[in-house]
Amino acid sequence: MKTLILGSQSPRRKEILTFFKLPFIQVSPDFDAEAAEVNPDPHIYAASLAAGKVSSLIEKYPGSVILGADTVVFKDGNYYAKPQNRDEARQFIKDFSGAWQTVVTGMAISVEGKLYTESSETLVKFNRLSDAAIEAYLDHNIWQDKAGGYTIVGTPSLLVERIDGCFYNVMGLPVNTLASLLLKADIDLWQHF
Repeated sequence: MKTLILGSQSPRRKEILTFFKLPFIQVSPDFDAEAAEVNPDPHIYAASLAAGKVSSLIEKYPGSVILGADTVVFKDGNYYAKPQNRDEARQFIKDFSGAWQTVVTGMAISVEGKLYTESSETLVKFNRLSDAAIEAYLDHNIWQDKAGGYTIVGTPSLLVERIDGCFYNVMGLPVNTLASLLLKADIDLWQHF
């Protein structure tokens, strides 16, 4: 089997891949997502970011299967990236309080010189949050390095009233989309159960 390269430094994506007995190497892509052209369609945008990560690694890892992903949070026509500071994180969480937002993870895979992309969407509804609850959340710095400034794993699950769609999509690596893309490289996750 060809080497699988995970082009992401996300500990959450690594954790999800380790659910399976699938050997892989995790590397950091040489791609500046902030400089990428923004598309108003979150599916196209997330998939293009994932493709950019994969493309940045093709020359460095020739002959390997390269997998990349990028997650975006979208609400009312606006993207919510990783907050730059506590104030921005506070504003994000206030915007989400009592409301639905869309989480889209785009994924890309390079197989024998061909690039394939897919995306997955999950709707997330936040509980209505008091200012005190928001500050308690922010105090723990969980918002750092997270699209939209949040995760739904562990204690931050208190933020979320419900989700509609794949839980693992919100973590950054939707398992069904992953399985579909890996089949392009003749990798069947059922054989790595």
